[in-house]
Amino acid sequence: MISITNLSYYLGSRALYDNASLHIKPNQKIGLIGLNGTGKSTLLRIINGEYQPDGGIISKAGDVTIGFLNQDLLSYQTDESILAVAMQAFARQNELQVKIEELLQKMETNYTDDLVDKLGKAQEEFDALDGYTIQSKAEEILEGLGFSTDDLNKPLRLFSGGWRMRVMLAKLLLQKPSLLMLDEPTNHLDLPSIQWVEKYVQNYEGSVIVVSHDREFVDNVVDTIVEVSGSKLNYYAGDYSYYMEEKTQRNEIQKGAFENQQAKIRQTERFIERFKAKASKAKQAQSRVKQLERMELVDDVIDSNARVNFKFNFSQQPGRHILHLDDISKAYGEKRILTHSTVRLERGDKVALIGANGRGKSTVLRIISGSEPMDGERLLGYNVSFSFYAQHQLESLRLEDSMLDELKSANPSKSDGELRGVLGCFLFSGDDVFKKIKVLSGGEKSRVALAKVLLSQANFLLLDEPTNHLDMQSVNILIQALQQYEGTYVVVSHDRYFVSQIANKIWYIEDEQIKEYPGTYDEYEWWQEERKAQGIITKQPVDNSKMQPAPAPVPNGNAANGKSTANGRPSDDERKEWQKTLKHLNRQTEESEAKIAQLEDRKKWLETELANPATYGNDKLMQAKNDEYRHVMAQINQLQDEWETAMIEAEQWEKKLV
Repeated sequence: MISITNLSYYLGSRALYDNASLHIKPNQKIGLIGLNGTGKSTLLRIINGEYQPDGGIISKAGDVTIGFLNQDLLSYQTDESILAVAMQAFARQNELQVKIEELLQKMETNYTDDLVDKLGKAQEEFDALDGYTIQSKAEEILEGLGFSTDDLNKPLRLFSGGWRMRVMLAKLLLQKPSLLMLDEPTNHLDLPSIQWVEKYVQNYEGSVIVVSHDREFVDNVVDTIVEVSGSKLNYYAGDYSYYMEEKTQRNEIQKGAFENQQAKIRQTERFIERFKAKASKAKQAQSRVKQLERMELVDDVIDSNARVNFKFNFSQQPGRHILHLDDISKAYGEKRILTHSTVRLERGDKVALIGANGRGKSTVLRIISGSEPMDGERLLGYNVSFSFYAQHQLESLRLEDSMLDELKSANPSKSDGELRGVLGCFLFSGDDVFKKIKVLSGGEKSRVALAKVLLSQANFLLLDEPTNHLDMQSVNILIQALQQYEGTYVVVSHDRYFVSQIANKIWYIEDEQIKEYPGTYDEYEWWQEERKAQGIITKQPVDNSKMQPAPAPVPNGNAANGKSTANGRPSDDERKEWQKTLKHLNRQTEESEAKIAQLEDRKKWLETELANPATYGNDKLMQAKNDEYRHVMAQINQLQDEWETAMIEAEQWEKKLV
C-alpha cells in the first residue's frame, strides 16, 4: 500500500532517519514507538506529504487516502456545531444534499421533466452513498467519544482543546481513510473513550499507525510494532508485549556480537601495535589495519528500559491518618460533583482516582490540596506535607532557570551531583542539565516538574495526569519512582498500565460520592465486570462497535422444559433438563479450551517465523504469514468470547441446580 525505501531526513546535521525502510500493508495496525525526539511525529508528517525527505523514495498506491490526527488540530475553532464539523467528513453527501434541496425548491414553482430527472439522479447517488444515515453515524461516533446528545448542536468554539480534538477524531473516523494515522490520540481522552476508540480501531477496515505512550492501548490495537531507533525503522511482527520479549532477545544477540567484535578489534589493535615496526611482520600489520578500516561496526545496545533507584527523604514522618474529607459537597451551578461524600486516607495508601472526564477527578484533587472551595470538612493528618503536580503547574517553572537550578529550588539540601543523578533518572544527561527551561519541549518540562515533586520531601503526593506528554521510557521511570516511594499519594490517570503498576486502592466517583475499591486496578476491573454481569451497573460508555458478546440468559423455571412443583421447586424432569444443558455447556467450554490451546501453539510458531529475517526479507512469504497470523488471532478472539459466554451461562445453571 505504502512503501518507504532508504528514507533519509535531517534536522540540521542530525540524522533523524538514515536509509530507513518500511512497508505498510493493507489492514495492518502499526504501533510506532521510540523515545521522545527520535522522529515519530516527523515520520507521520513525511508520509502525509507535509515534510519532504532529504533522500529515499515513498511510493503510495493510487487509491490510498490518508487521515492524520495530530496535536495541531487543538487550535481549530469555528462557530459551527460539533455535529456539523464531524459531518464535514461526508463532503460528497453534503454537496448532494444541498443540490437536492435546491432542486426541490425549484420544482415548487417550475416542475419540469429535466428537474425531475436531475433530482432522481441526485437522490439515487445520495442513497448509494448512505446519505440518509450520515447524521446517525456522526452522532454515534461523537457519543462514543464522550459527548452527550445535548452537546451535539453546541458550537465547537465553546469546547476546550481536548474536546475539540475528539471532534476532529470523530471527523477522521467518519472519513474512513485507507491509512489512519493517530498521533497521541489518548492524550485528551478519558478511560471510557479510550476503550471505545480501542474497539473502533480493532474493527477498522483499513491500515492504522498509532503513536502513543499508553502501553495498554498500543497492546490492544496493534499487530505490528515499528521502533524508531538509531535512525532506523525496526520491525516487530506482534503487539507491544511481543515486542518487549523479542527486543530482549535481539538485544542479547546484538550485545554478544558487539562484545565479540570489540574483543576482536582490541586483539587486532594489539597485533598492529606490536608488529608494525618489524620488517618481517609489517605487511601483515598493514593488512590488519585495512581489515579494521573495512570492518562494519556493530552498535552497542542502548537500554531503553532504564532501571532507576530513587532515595526519598521526608522532611517529617506523618501520623497514621493522612486525610479526612467529611460530608463534602461540591457543585458548579446546577452540575453537582459531590453530595455529602466522606472518604479517608491512611499512611501508605497508593490511590488511583479513575473514571470518565467531567465526573470531578481533578476537582477532588484540588479539594484535597485545599485550593478548591467546597462545603464540608477537609482535615490533614499530623505532620502531613503534600506536593501537587498538575499540567498547569508547568507554567510555574521559571523560564530563565536551568534544569539544575529548578531542582535546587525544590530541595536546596541536595548537592549538584545528587540533583544531576535525579535528572539522569529522567533521561537528562551531560550538559543537558544546564539547558534553560524556556527551550524545553512540553514532555521535557513535564519530566522536570515531576522530578521537582519527587524531590520536594513531601510525604503526600497529588498527581494529576502525570503521564501526559511522557514517552514509554519516562512512564516506566515514573512507575519505578512511585513504587519506591514510601509515602502516600493520590494519582489521577487514564493510563491503565500505569495505574495497574502503582495503585493499591482505586477511587471512583459514582452517584456523586467518592467510592473506594480496596485492591489493585486489575482486581477492580474484574469486580466491575462482575457488577455489570449482575446488572448492578450499566456498561459505560455505550459499546457502539458491538464487540461485546450478548449476555447469557438467566435460567428460570418458566424458561426450562417441564413444570415446577407446587412449592416453586423444580421437578425431577426439570432438573434433568437443566443438568443436560449444564453438561452441554461444560463440554462446549472444554472443546473451546482445547481449540484455543492448539491455536496458541500455532500463534507462537507464526510469531517465531515472522521474526525470522528470511521471512520479513520475502514480501510474499511475509504477507502469507501475516494473513495467517491475523486469521489465527481472529479465531482465538472468537473462541475466547464463546468460552466466556458458555462459562458465565454454566455458572448460572450451576447456581440454579444447587
